[in-house]
Amino acid sequence: MAGRLSGVASRIMGGNGVAARSAASALRSRSGMGFPLGKHIVPDKPLPADHDLTWDNGTPFPEPCIDRIAPTVGKYEALAWLCGGLSFFASLGLLAVWNDKASKIPYAPKVYPYDNLRVELGGEP
Repeated sequence: MAGRLSGVASRIMGGNGVAARSAASALRSRSGMGFPLGKHIVPDKPLPADHDLTWDNGTPFPEPCIDRIAPTVGKYEALAWLCGGLSFFASLGLLAVWNDKASKIPYAPKVYPYDNLRVELGGEP
């Protein structure tokens, strides 16, 4: 599709198709950069049991998919962090409900002229 479009653009601009061929070849090979994860290698033997836990991006040092911090955090410390975060957001929500002025006065207050009709309602002139 990109080759056809660049060919049409080349014909419109008056070229002889060199631009179309170079654009088509550049788009086919991702501008010379190759694919983002390297070549796709088809396995010819069974994979190890934990093959899906490593991120092999073609570098000499594949890295693990799971963070290395996981064994250092205990389950009770993780539970404490979870409860602390949830309690913070719950208290923030309760503060917003408690401080909601629109629910205390669900209608717009009436505004009267002449100092809110103070004299007309029996106030001192």
